Amino acid sequence: MDAQLIAFTGVAAGMVALPGADFTVVVRNALASRTAGLATALGVAGGLLVHTALAVAGLAAVLVTMPVLFRTVQLLGGAYVLYLGISALCAIRRRVSEEGRAPERAPGPEGPEGFGRALSQGFWTNALNPKAPVLFLSLLPQFVPDGQPPLPRTLLLAALVVALALVWFSALALLVDRLGRWLRRPRTARAIEGGSGVALTGLGLALVTGPLLR
Repeated sequence: MDAQLIAFTGVAAGMVALPGADFTVVVRNALASRTAGLATALGVAGGLLVHTALAVAGLAAVLVTMPVLFRTVQLLGGAYVLYLGISALCAIRRRVSEEGRAPERAPGPEGPEGFGRALSQGFWTNALNPKAPVLFLSLLPQFVPDGQPPLPRTLLLAALVVALALVWFSALALLVDRLGRWLRRPRTARAIEGGSGVALTGLGLALVTGPLLR
């Protein structure tokens, strides 16, 4: 049995499950519908695929060693997360104004167009995460055994990370949908929406105004 592969699976699972902007976006969209939650989960996995592919190709090293480029990614990621946070906070006001005129439903992406929007939100939230290139560039090589060709091994590790993300965030979306009747109660929905908005806004501000993440 490959002990290094087992160890990497544990480390990667912990990294994937660590709450962050992607976690918040999946929960928020899953409140709108199961489809939106699963689309967001798929987008998050797609964003991770970008980072792992860059790490395998060695391009992440270029990003990490070029402060201006790295800072640009950091600012773009922060601005996007900040936009999602402000949008969530604005949705609370719309929700309050619409209560009593329509059936209760958590604001968020719905329908065919909503699927694409949820997929895009999941993808960009993760793809613009400035910490991911550093994490994968430093993590993947540590689990390549001596004497083995690095490319096949890193491809396997990258695929494992993406698979873990897809399973975890899909399970999270399904769990939120399963608890949907309680979570979509007006007061509960507003609290979750507000918490999501505050969390995303705080994360976005930290990235935009904070020091260079290295």
